[in-house]
Amino acid sequence: MKPTAIYIHIPFCDHKCIYCDFYSIITSDNIESFLTSLKREINYYSQLHSKERGVISVFFGGGTPSLMSPDYIKEIIELTKEKFSFASEVEITLETNPGTVDKNKLSDFRKAGINRISIGIQSFDEDDLKFLTRIHDKQTAINTVYSAVEAGFENISIDLIFNLPGQTKEKWKLNLEQAISLPIKHISAYSLILERGTILNKLVLDGKVQIQDEDYDAELYEITIDYLNEHGFIQYEVSNFAKPGYECIHNKAYWEYKDYFGFGPSAHSFINGKRWWNYSSLKRYISEVNEKQNAMMNFEELTKEQMRNEYIMLALRSKGLNLAEYINSFGAEWLDKHSRDFEIMKNEGLVEIEHNLIKLTPKGYAICDEILSKIL
Repeated sequence: MKPTAIYIHIPFCDHKCIYCDFYSIITSDNIESFLTSLKREINYYSQLHSKERGVISVFFGGGTPSLMSPDYIKEIIELTKEKFSFASEVEITLETNPGTVDKNKLSDFRKAGINRISIGIQSFDEDDLKFLTRIHDKQTAINTVYSAVEAGFENISIDLIFNLPGQTKEKWKLNLEQAISLPIKHISAYSLILERGTILNKLVLDGKVQIQDEDYDAELYEITIDYLNEHGFIQYEVSNFAKPGYECIHNKAYWEYKDYFGFGPSAHSFINGKRWWNYSSLKRYISEVNEKQNAMMNFEELTKEQMRNEYIMLALRSKGLNLAEYINSFGAEWLDKHSRDFEIMKNEGLVEIEHNLIKLTPKGYAICDEILSKIL
């Protein structure tokens, strides 16, 4: 069976944070209609593809999935289990935000079938949290982690953001120190990105907020890699760090170029070299599914060159480019063309080349996009 991941987009939020560009809406009366459409969409694609696939992960993202009733989440999990073949052990993740759950609700999510929790903390600094317009404070974030432990979760991840306006190296180190003191297994640490259409991007364009430069961003990133590796969180992708054995299976499915289904408004799918994406509107999503059982807005069939470039990009962002596997899939022409580039990067300390593997160093990770633009 072909290993396949499932992403389920829950679009509801309490409010929109200034930096977020994911599709979300304020929690509405459309939850029941959304769930009916979501189930219909899952059923539709399962009839087309279920027999050849073994599901390895299910990821509830958003939005804020933890705003949903655990009973609703249980219904969706049970439906996916009924319609698709599940591997013997399937990672089932729920994104949650501090301030939206307590121990009892987390316990109910655990009973519903969730076995991994990802907590969107973003910062332990009160000023940073206010700037990001988060609904929680530092203590609520810490309490949420311990509530998850008490609810029976062992596999706990948190999200952090660095290079916030005015964030000193000392302040960022305090964030990392607080993070590693908690009973967690995984940390996703992201540089602040200015996304078009967000409130934050407008504030920067209007000169009301200043973002620090790329060199400073790279320094904070290097601090992150060194500190987390030193404390047992091993980097397995540009932005992700885990205790051994707790790498996110869903993340790795993307980086290893595995197939995945995306259900819900704005969700993307990638199956058999074909990519498609749903309408980014709950109202349109519901009407499309009601009419034709899916909400596909558009699709693209990837060319061999596009698949090659994506394969290289994803491999270098994560475990490294396995030369034998690459040549088996795409031939040696591209590698021959860029062999000199990789030798130069090796001499500059940007990549390591050994055991038939080209892998970025921490220094290379810091300028990953620049490296990829040079070779692709």
